[in-house]
Amino acid sequence: MMIMIMASVRGLAAPSSEAQELYILLKCPHMQALLSAHDSVAQRDYGPVLPPLPDKLPDNEEAMRIVCLVKNKQPLGATIRKNEKTGNFFIARVIHGGLADRSGLLYPGDKLVEVNGQKVRGLQPEHVIQMLVQSQGNILFKVIPNTPQTTKSQPALYVRAMVDYSPLQDPAIPCPDAGMAFSKGDLLKIVDQRDIRWWQARKLHSASLCCGLIPSTNQFRYKQRELWWSQPYQAHTCIRPLSATEVGEEEITDENKCIETDEEDFEFVSEEGENGEHMQGLYIAGFRHSLRVWRRKSYSKRKPSCYSCGVSSCHNTSATLYEEVVHYQRHIDDPPRLIVLIGPSGVGVNELRRRLIKINPNTYQGPISHTTRSQKMGEKNGREYHFVTKEVFAYMVVNHKFLEYGEHNGHMYGTSLDSFQDVLDSGKICVIDLEPHCIHSVRTKKLKPYIIYVRPPSPARMKQTRKDPHFLSNRYIKRYFYDKDFEEIEEASRTMEAKYRQYFDCVIVNDDLQDSCMDLFTAIQHAQEEPQWIPASWFAPDHP
Repeated sequence: MMIMIMASVRGLAAPSSEAQELYILLKCPHMQALLSAHDSVAQRDYGPVLPPLPDKLPDNEEAMRIVCLVKNKQPLGATIRKNEKTGNFFIARVIHGGLADRSGLLYPGDKLVEVNGQKVRGLQPEHVIQMLVQSQGNILFKVIPNTPQTTKSQPALYVRAMVDYSPLQDPAIPCPDAGMAFSKGDLLKIVDQRDIRWWQARKLHSASLCCGLIPSTNQFRYKQRELWWSQPYQAHTCIRPLSATEVGEEEITDENKCIETDEEDFEFVSEEGENGEHMQGLYIAGFRHSLRVWRRKSYSKRKPSCYSCGVSSCHNTSATLYEEVVHYQRHIDDPPRLIVLIGPSGVGVNELRRRLIKINPNTYQGPISHTTRSQKMGEKNGREYHFVTKEVFAYMVVNHKFLEYGEHNGHMYGTSLDSFQDVLDSGKICVIDLEPHCIHSVRTKKLKPYIIYVRPPSPARMKQTRKDPHFLSNRYIKRYFYDKDFEEIEEASRTMEAKYRQYFDCVIVNDDLQDSCMDLFTAIQHAQEEPQWIPASWFAPDHP
């Protein structure tokens, strides 16, 4: 059409100015290209035109795809495997979020023929990997596509890591560089579980979009079986402090003891002397329950026993690799979450709890313990203690009602799980301090505990802030902190974190007591009001 119009204009003897202008426009290269594109689209003449096939083309030759990727300093995001019989290389897996995955041009099972014009068949895997690592800029692949397989997209699975893992120390991982290291307590998003041994995941709140390989639960069970066959069986034991009856009088001296006992016998005196104050007209429940008088020993040397544990606390903490978690937002009508404080002896866990309850006793409260001793004048059953007979106490022990219990001065003392629930049912927030080996007993769907670990500051800072506190009694026994105490607190903290940090929802460093109290208040408020990741089993239906 354009050519016909231009020919007609040229054939005019005396063309008008409009005809001349039209001729100039149609002669313009840009206009000609526009009209040519319009004609091609109108005629649907825009498909690729392939050259004719050669006459003598082998029937068994496979179709080949040429893939060009632009690689800078980022990894390729794919792993390869070699068929030892044929010498061919294949794409083993494509890492989610990596360069190969974002390109959409490489798929698991594709046969790798060439890399930058060099054939790879028969080469050693290390040689091919080195070629890929050293390549920068454009990388040209020639691959024979795998038969396309339709796979359903898998929903993401959110888990909490229950163990530490380093791919560089795992000889079983197919590609250590593609692995992802994680630590106890890390939250992971698993995006691909198609491989029975190796999953693809990334850490939550990570800036990297590229996933990494992590061992699957099947792989973990396989490694566990190997360890069980190669190592002698070791029965699980819990750690409990020595009771007063287990320490001879000749072993207790003013120089080598640390005392925790009923508050009516001993009083902890701080620098400000605030611990001896009493609130006017208001009794703070839940503090007259310390059951232990024990010799100062390192955490690792205490007597092993399950004496103070509940029925479910004897649990191997390394039995699972991941714990599935879900996002939980506490409803305003739900009972408050149990607040559990954990920390090494001497770090100030009980003092933080005492101050928190003293500041707002209408909101926070501790559990009320059971005892077999006689009720004293001025005491009220259910306020200072639940006073019970020895027969009732023994019945509660047999039926696993106590989280922890012990004997002091011939009387039994115990803290029951029901006492936690009683506080929560009253609408108050129950705040307890707990030995770490009892975590499993309170980690239930009913209590939904929020576990706060109180970490000690540096030894130098501890010497500054804990140089004056001591214990006083009616016999005027004084016990100051020594350098060895600070070393043992630090060692106990490292041991406790290494074994139990996967259960910690929050960590507070008890540097300055007032600041730590504010941090504790903020953490508790966050636990009650903000969304949290909690075990998915807490939402599972109860089995009949």
